[in-house]
Amino acid sequence: MTIGTEILLGHLVDTNSSEVARALADHGVDVYQMHSVGDNAARLEAVLRGALERADGVITTGGLGPTVDDLTKDAVASAVGTTLELHEPSLRAIEARFAALGRTTPLGENNRRQAILPRACVVLENPNGTAPGFVALRADGKFVACMPGVPRELRPMLKERLLPWLAGRFGLQDAIYTRTLHTVGIPESDLDARIEPLFRRLENPKIAVLAHDFRVDVKIMAKASDRAAADDLIAPVEAELRERIGRGIFGVDDERLEDALVRVLTQRGLTLATAESVTGGGISDTLVRVPGASKVFRGGIIAYDDSLKTSLLGVEETLLRAHGAVSAEVAEAMARGVRARLGTNLSIASTGIAGPSGASAEKPLGLVFLAIAHDDEVEVRRITFPGSRDDVRRRSIIAALNLLWRLLAKEETRPVPPT
Repeated sequence: MTIGTEILLGHLVDTNSSEVARALADHGVDVYQMHSVGDNAARLEAVLRGALERADGVITTGGLGPTVDDLTKDAVASAVGTTLELHEPSLRAIEARFAALGRTTPLGENNRRQAILPRACVVLENPNGTAPGFVALRADGKFVACMPGVPRELRPMLKERLLPWLAGRFGLQDAIYTRTLHTVGIPESDLDARIEPLFRRLENPKIAVLAHDFRVDVKIMAKASDRAAADDLIAPVEAELRERIGRGIFGVDDERLEDALVRVLTQRGLTLATAESVTGGGISDTLVRVPGASKVFRGGIIAYDDSLKTSLLGVEETLLRAHGAVSAEVAEAMARGVRARLGTNLSIASTGIAGPSGASAEKPLGLVFLAIAHDDEVEVRRITFPGSRDDVRRRSIIAALNLLWRLLAKEETRPVPPT
């Protein structure tokens, strides 16, 4: 639970939730829910009481400072059924910190208030700030652990104080290990249908599906004592997923689509060129970020102006006049032209209307044509992307790489002949 009205107003981005969640997963603790609550004692207490009915404990960040809106301790004390009292060792630690900083004036009441903690709590020392953390226990053994919201104070307290306490309290020995299979070219609903029976019967490991940017990830999560034990649990699940999903899987864990493309093109001894209009070199840029791309990527031509489509790519002026630059016919000609001029096995071309102007009833904003030339064939796709100019360009880049991967996966047993 992250605490602070500034989070709810959007003035502060909550990074603490992911920080804490990752650390808990690494120690085998299941996180059921996340909340963000403003600086209101009544609402905070209500959320804490509800959370304690659903879980063994709650971890909060924020609301431990010296200002009048730092109300976490009051709400926590009420939620666990205890009172607040001055914790003398914490007060002395605050005084020592101010002295080390050269402050000679007496400690203010607001700073003294930071040493007032729930009675009989476990104190989490904070050598990196003035606000101590603490763990307040309810009579039934459930707990609320509170840490500062400042990340440079939170991280060491989490690692050096709270996680060891949790490990000792609950005998934590397992951790949650993951493996992520990245897929492309399979709609989320189709993928879900393929793996649903597996999803329903599994408990450890569990699987989850996440869709983003024309790709769908399948995450396998295993709770085990170490990586080797987790791998033993994950391996048969991964094997069954691969059988159910088929050729749509392009990579695992940190491997990106462009990494996989460069790897497969290298393995098959194929070369690639690009002809870009709407993407403005974005496809080329994405590919050359991959180490070793020079083995397969020969180069690209950014032909934004129609005259360059003609002079550099050989697109006929009659074709441009008849169909317009944003058309399947021009995309095909661009792909054929750059493949011939750069002498590659494969080529990708893009042309489209990113906006905000240039659209018509027949050709709306976001209309993009992508083409891939291979053998004596050219595959062209017409796609209309929603969103801003940047959204259209970004999605066009991703879609172009997806189209190339689908071609390579489809023809994995039939190498493309050299030009």
